[in-house]
Amino acid sequence: MGRFLLGLVLGIIFVPLVVLLYFKFGRIPVAVNDPPFPSERLVTGVPLEARIDREMVKNPPVQPDEASFVAGAHIYSDNCAVCHGFHNKPSKFGLHMFPTAPPLWEKHGHGDVIGVSDDPPGETHWKVANGIRLTGMPAYKELLTDTEMWQVSILLANADKPLPPVAVAILSGEASPATPVMTELPAKK
Repeated sequence: MGRFLLGLVLGIIFVPLVVLLYFKFGRIPVAVNDPPFPSERLVTGVPLEARIDREMVKNPPVQPDEASFVAGAHIYSDNCAVCHGFHNKPSKFGLHMFPTAPPLWEKHGHGDVIGVSDDPPGETHWKVANGIRLTGMPAYKELLTDTEMWQVSILLANADKPLPPVAVAILSGEASPATPVMTELPAKK
């Protein structure tokens, strides 16, 4: 019984001490170019997905129409393109972040999926509103209105579908005349 208690006490003191020293002497990978920490995706990804699934809105209050796409394109151009790139123009530094900022106007390994068009709009809205720790993705809920966050989320959910020419021009980084942006949801009848 004595050996057990000695082992227990040493484990309670020794293991946290080793972890503290590991952190203290800078051995944990914190630089962008460092390899991922063992099980890093599991440790961060599982709780993130669980929280998004629990909190995301299932029925978007904004419809996927031309006005929403154009407004969303303006919002994307002003707030998102610097990290996620424009249509056919990847970000100059988004690919050098860790984890990389996903290029939202390029196909990825899941068939014809472009960006996050395979995610429900509510998931994208949650990520835009709340941000994601340790990724560089900021929370926009105090910078954009809820309607603006929905407009950009609806736009990204439809990135794999034909978009209005005005929206495509904005998303290509081309100058376009200012388009009024609806910043509040219409009142319910």
